[in-house]
Amino acid sequence: MILIDSHCHFDDERFDADREAAYRRALSAGVESQVVPGIRSEWWPRVKRICGQYTGLWPAYGLHPMFMDVHRASDISLLDNWLQTENPVAVGECGLDFFIDEPDREGQRRLFEAQLDLAKRHGLPVIVHARRALEDVLNILRRYPDVRGVVHSFSGSEQQARRLIDMGFLMSFGGPITYPRARRLRHLAAVLPLESIMIETDSPDQPDVDIRGGRNEPVRLPRILAELGALRKESEQDIAAVTRANAIRLFGLEKGLDNGSGAPAQG
Repeated sequence: MILIDSHCHFDDERFDADREAAYRRALSAGVESQVVPGIRSEWWPRVKRICGQYTGLWPAYGLHPMFMDVHRASDISLLDNWLQTENPVAVGECGLDFFIDEPDREGQRRLFEAQLDLAKRHGLPVIVHARRALEDVLNILRRYPDVRGVVHSFSGSEQQARRLIDMGFLMSFGGPITYPRARRLRHLAAVLPLESIMIETDSPDQPDVDIRGGRNEPVRLPRILAELGALRKESEQDIAAVTRANAIRLFGLEKGLDNGSGAPAQG
């Protein structure tokens, strides 16, 4: 089975001590590719460097809503330039996070909308973070019918999931579906159309139940696949093939995977 980790922060400093070994472990487990979202402008060069260093790593660049205190007014213009020159596969990680203490809701909304404008202009999908804010995210996305993407680590209701599917969005699932008490989430992973699902680790965060409290890494993706297969009562091979195809289609990875270059398709 060949897998794509659709959301992994492989540039995180927690991988600095053993990034090469972690990369090799992932390859040995069948994880051929990782989408690596950028979250702060000062960290985009790090994402670029690491994605250039390892075959099968695909960069995305965005401004995460949890870092409103460090984002600058000039970051949107800078992001516009990076999207133009650096050939990313998506805009993101972007979105809304109302779980944090005293969130700047209006500032987050403006920043999210500005990134959606850029995604539309550059013809790129978006990688969306939505925590305690999914209804607001849905209302904003409705105003951007030409933009497609994924809500990563989806945790909303089935009704919200169906609305996202109707809008052409995918959802990705990771470590949280392995926790028995996450009943609603596990139900969603079992019943939503497989054509609208991707799998992720969100490494080094969101470890699965077997490594609770530890550092997550892409080698754990087969554990997510196994849980999804058990929940859906479908073969892991079939799920691997469809979720991989979903990631290739959304992020435009066809040419890069065909030639093994780690470079995304153009246009």
